[in-house]
Amino acid sequence: MTQKVQTKDIINVLESFAPKSLAFEGDPIGLQVGDLNSSVEKVMITLDVLESVVDEAIEQNVDLIIAHHPFIFKPLKSINTNDEKGKIINKLVKHDITVYAAHTNLDIAQGGVNDWLMEQLGLQPEGVVVPTTQDTLYKMVVFVPTSHEDELRNALAEAGAGHIGEYSHCTFNSEGFGTFKPQEGTNPYIGTTNELEKVQELRMETVVPVSILQDVIDQANQAHPYEEMAYDVYPLELDGEPLGLGRMATLNETTTLEQFAQTVKKAFNVPQLRFVGRSNKKVKKVAVIGGDGNKFIHQAKRQGADVLITGDVYYHTAHDALGMGLGMIDPGHHVEEVMKDGLKNELESRTEANGYDVSFVSSNQVTEPFQFLGD
Repeated sequence: MTQKVQTKDIINVLESFAPKSLAFEGDPIGLQVGDLNSSVEKVMITLDVLESVVDEAIEQNVDLIIAHHPFIFKPLKSINTNDEKGKIINKLVKHDITVYAAHTNLDIAQGGVNDWLMEQLGLQPEGVVVPTTQDTLYKMVVFVPTSHEDELRNALAEAGAGHIGEYSHCTFNSEGFGTFKPQEGTNPYIGTTNELEKVQELRMETVVPVSILQDVIDQANQAHPYEEMAYDVYPLELDGEPLGLGRMATLNETTTLEQFAQTVKKAFNVPQLRFVGRSNKKVKKVAVIGGDGNKFIHQAKRQGADVLITGDVYYHTAHDALGMGLGMIDPGHHVEEVMKDGLKNELESRTEANGYDVSFVSSNQVTEPFQFLGD
């Protein structure tokens, strides 16, 4: 069964896996233009909010634009509808289009921008480049009739609960009896109104990182047969996986910097790229930081990276990297556009599970500001 949704419903889904708490301090994420209570039927995902993107959204009757790069990065002192930002804001307001930005929180989130970049490269993430926080672990206990234990366990695992090291579906289970009496107005899966029911149930315990706790609860509710799911959540004095910016990976085979640069160029389908270091430098361990990762070259080197893939490499940063023996590959900032389809697919899956009546599209506008001369 589908249902009409509001902007805040879509944002709650987004923030269930990319919470604002992950973002760097001062990053202007969140609502940029519009109303969180507005109705939403169509959502557009874009890397940047340009006038051409807004025109595309208007043409496609979009209600909500979710962007990676904040449209309003610095506070506006005025809104002049004759300048670029003023024109865009004017169009957004006239056509009741809301704009929301998910920036460094989406970079850091598990399964976010840097993981999508890794996926594009065909690499398996092994850790973060710049740890920013530690994911706190919670214990979640759900009481479920034994007839539905497999459905619930699978739902918990697919939502990210019960993962310990390289093992998934980790739960502890103990059998017992649950009792309840359905009151007037209820629609019980088991039992009769005003009669005490006794059901053989399973107490299923599992671990959940706090960053995905709400999403796990939502997915468990979807899989649970009862009208009211009985569950407990309590914190553990255990640290989960470190969260942070960028991702590390190890190549299956050692290659040269130039050969790997060709691989990166092909993977991101860019007309040109730059690389820093000797062409025959051996490359085995790779660091990836979407966007501008210049300030993190020392962290990448400390993590053992032979090469760092990032955008907007500065002249002096390149010299510093050469001096420390770190290769760099710069395919451009715009390769972060992988987030358009990545986020679209993620939100489609999650909103469908919630029964939301909403559609998603990726912007077709090319927001790469640079043009490249041929050889």
